[in-house]
Amino acid sequence: MSRRQNVDACQTDFHQQWQHLHNPHVRALAWMLTAPGLLDAQSPLWHAAIAQPLVSDMATLQQWLRELDHDPAALLTLLGRHAHRRLGLYAETLFEFYLQAHGLLQAHGLQVHNKGANTIGEFDFLLQKDGSLQHLELATKFYLFHRTDLAVAAGKPAVLHDFLGPNLADSLGAKISKIIEQQLQLSRHPLAQPLLPQAVSTAQALVLGWLFYREQDLPQQLSDLPGLPGLNASHCRGLIWTQEDLLSLDINQALILDRLDWLAPAQVSSGQTQDKAQIMAAIDTSFGVNETPVMLALMQENEGLMQEYRRGMVVPADWFMRAAEIKRP
Repeated sequence: MSRRQNVDACQTDFHQQWQHLHNPHVRALAWMLTAPGLLDAQSPLWHAAIAQPLVSDMATLQQWLRELDHDPAALLTLLGRHAHRRLGLYAETLFEFYLQAHGLLQAHGLQVHNKGANTIGEFDFLLQKDGSLQHLELATKFYLFHRTDLAVAAGKPAVLHDFLGPNLADSLGAKISKIIEQQLQLSRHPLAQPLLPQAVSTAQALVLGWLFYREQDLPQQLSDLPGLPGLNASHCRGLIWTQEDLLSLDINQALILDRLDWLAPAQVSSGQTQDKAQIMAAIDTSFGVNETPVMLALMQENEGLMQEYRRGMVVPADWFMRAAEIKRP
């Protein structure tokens, strides 16, 4: 598989399986239930703390999602009760809907407080499955791969802390450490145990999202990034672009994705996309207001619909300089 095919694989696979779904929330849920995770659940690095996909019966899932797409009223009602602007909370609500509909949900967002009413922690999801209670943490994350020139020159291997959040506020390495060392240990806390109907048998994290690379850094195989054996070889990939990079790209039609639309590959009706000049102007306006990176989906026509075939995170020109200043282990 070429590097270019490699970066488009998630879009190709998703459209082949789910292009008949039209409601954007149903499509986002379909992606969450079937997308490859960011981490390799089989890697000994994670000591069985990373969850496998919950869905094993694909035929049943396809039928359920087809019916939900035809009549999404129940899902829309739940989303209407939680008008989230944070992507993580939106994803949790979608997942809550699936678990509740399939009789798996024991509790969602169960908080543990100390006597001073401070929050010690929160269980994302408690599931009843096969007669046991399972703790599941859900993370939907988007990280950009950036190594410093000094690290490269010194021959240091890439590490998970080299995947930085778009606003440089966190890293994949820091997030995974927090999940495994803190969040998944919550059921062991003495104040959590009285809240649980039974002992937690397993505690795992489902880590979904997309990782973004400069084209020259894009790994054809994960072996091209030594030191990262814990990543899923099939993780969803995108590119990192600057505005200058966009000038040389062959962009026919594209779509700037709102944050809540970052999960599934985009699919919209004709007329909802923009040409290159419009996109460039919109990004210039956006960066004139703040330095928040922009998610851009490149679109192409297929059977009367416009579908995403590649995505990238467009960053301000000084993003790489600021990224180089981030301290990493």
